[in-house]
This record gives sequence, structure tokens and C-alpha cells, in this order.
Amino acid sequence: MLSPYKDRIARVLRISRREAGVFKRRPLLIFCMLVAPIFVTLYFTSLMEQGLPDQLPTGLVDEDDTQTTRQLVRILSSMKTTGLNHRYATFSDARRAMQKGEIYAFFYIPKATTEQAIGQRQPRISFYTADSYYIPAALLMKDLKTLSELSGLAVTKETLTAKGVPQSNIMGILQPVVVETHPLANPYLNYGILLNNLIIPGIVIILIMITTAYTIGMEWKIGTQKSFLNKMAGGSVPVALTGKLLPQTILYALIFMANDVYLYRVMGYPCQCGLAPMFLLGFMTVLAAQAMAIVLFGIFAGQMRMAMSSCALLGVLSVSMAGFSYPVPAMPEVLHGLSYVFPLRDYFLIYVNQALNGYPIVYAWKPILAMLTIIAMPFLFLRRYRMAFNTIQYKP
Repeated sequence: MLSPYKDRIARVLRISRREAGVFKRRPLLIFCMLVAPIFVTLYFTSLMEQGLPDQLPTGLVDEDDTQTTRQLVRILSSMKTTGLNHRYATFSDARRAMQKGEIYAFFYIPKATTEQAIGQRQPRISFYTADSYYIPAALLMKDLKTLSELSGLAVTKETLTAKGVPQSNIMGILQPVVVETHPLANPYLNYGILLNNLIIPGIVIILIMITTAYTIGMEWKIGTQKSFLNKMAGGSVPVALTGKLLPQTILYALIFMANDVYLYRVMGYPCQCGLAPMFLLGFMTVLAAQAMAIVLFGIFAGQMRMAMSSCALLGVLSVSMAGFSYPVPAMPEVLHGLSYVFPLRDYFLIYVNQALNGYPIVYAWKPILAMLTIIAMPFLFLRRYRMAFNTIQYKP
């Protein structure tokens, strides 16, 4: 006669073996739990292997064509992001090329620009970006704005040289204060470091939530929910859910661990805290994502389609609420506290605290507490699950 404690463990293991056998009969689960995360990791890391897009197609209209403007063009050509390989005779030609999608931006220098600048008549140079392509336009705007500022300095330098000012004094006049830039945590301004550490876990979290809701809902779909709870789980909802989700928990935790090794050891992404804290963070994230799916399925008990749709919707929404693309403090006040409900937001805050900055873990107590709260939330739905297992039928 087994003790109650050992009996529960035996039931959990028996249910887990049953669920592992289900994977063989449903290849779609293996695809979602193994193939899709690996594909997503390899796809996004190879897509952003260079860190930032470079040599973006850019146009130039230089109607002045003087030594000063040619020097500016050489500076623009030397910028890594800008691929200045399209030159046009007129403004209209460049505009049509941008409308056709041939270039993302172009720089326009009108006639007599140098002459007007030397005569102190404030000529105008301009640049245009196609903001329908947000990231290329934003990157090119940075380069073109820098060039626009340099153009004024170049003309000033020519004027001072013409007036006989010594070269050793010109730079002191043009740039009296030298500004040094020191980007912290991501000194290379690598987009891959910023995006891959959030997009990949975000997609995996969505897969975890969907497969969790699907796995639980299959008992209702095949009509075995009552016998599953009362016979296999001994009437215990925690035993039933733990045994059913244990294989997925182990597999997804291994996926997070493999992803951490690949990003921080193979790809060389910064990780100030070491791999062990990131492994623990990945395991907590898996549990939090599964807990959110359990809560949503408890709300829509017996309605697998509604639960899966809600998991997908919440997972996609978490990408916006995480705060890595649009800062949470800039959102409406009501969304500040609500953002902690999303596991990806908590993952992001802990990742920044540990991997990027290497701060003491005590400074990340809020997202840790929020994630632990999410993990504990399913205990509030045990009674509803018991009722659902025993009374609610599958609703297609």
C-alpha cells in the first residue's frame, strides 16, 4: 500500500508516460514544441547576424556638384548603413524611385548651395525617407541628419580657411566641446541582441500557451475528462494537470536552456550573470506561460477553441506590452501595472537586469514576484476545474 505522497508521484509519472505516448500519435505537438522553436531561433539569429542592416538603398540628387558637396557625398558613402548607389539628375526622378520602392531615402542638394552658403544666404538642403518602411527609414534618417549637420560645418570650415584662420584653430571653433558616446550593455548597437532575446522567447511563450490549452482540452474533445480525473489522477486536479503538462515542461525548459547556450556562447551575446540564472529564468518562464494557459482554460472550461484563441491573443499582445519596442512608462497609467500580468514582460525586465546589466537580483524583485504570482494563479481555479472535469462536456 503506497503512502498518499508516493501514490500521487506514481500517478503523475503514469499520466506523464501516457502524455509522452500521445506525442507519437500527434506529430503537430512535436512540431510546436521542438521543430518550431529551433526554426525560429535559427531564422532570427541568421536574419540579424550582422547586427544592423547595412547598405540600404539610398538615392542622391546633387545639382550643385562642387568640391564641398562632393566631400559630403564621400562622407555619406562611407557610412555603413547607407548604400549610396543610386544617383538621379532631378528631384522628380528620385521621388519616383522612392515611390516605386527602389530606394528607402534620398538626399537632395539644390543648385548654388555652396555659393549661397559662402555668401551667408542660408541655402536649404533636404532629405526624404519612406517611412512606410519604418526600420530602414529610421536608420537612414539618422545618417542623413548627421550629414545635414556636417554640411553646415563643412561650409563654415571652407569660409574660415578662406579668411586665413589657422587649421589648428578651426576645429576648436567648429566643435568647442567634444561629446563622447558610451552605449551601455549593448555597445555595438546590435539589433540582434535587442530583438532576438525577446522575439524568440515571445514566440516560444505563445507556443507554450497554445499547446498547454490544446493538451488539456483534448480530454474534453475525446470525452475522457471524467475518467481521466477520477481514475488516473485519483480525483486530484493538481495531479492531473501536473502529470499532463510535465513532459511539455521538461521539453520547453530544455529548449530555453539550448537557446541560452546558443545565444550567449555560440553567438556571443552579452550575458553578465552567467548561464545558471538564465536557465532558472527560462524554467520560471515556462511555468508562468503554462500557468496563464491553465487560468485561461479554467475561465473557458470545456471550450478548447476559445481557450486556445485567448492564449494566442494574449501571447501576441504580450509582445507589445513587454516594453522593448515601445516603453511601458510612455503607455497610459492603467497599463503600467497590467503589464506585469504578461510573462514576457517579466522575462524582459529580469533579462535586462541580469544578462545585460548584471545587477544584483534584488533589483528585479517586482518582475520576479509577478512571475511567481502568475505561477501560483492556477490554484485559484482548482474548484472550477473539478467542476469542469465532472460536469462540462466538450463544446466545439
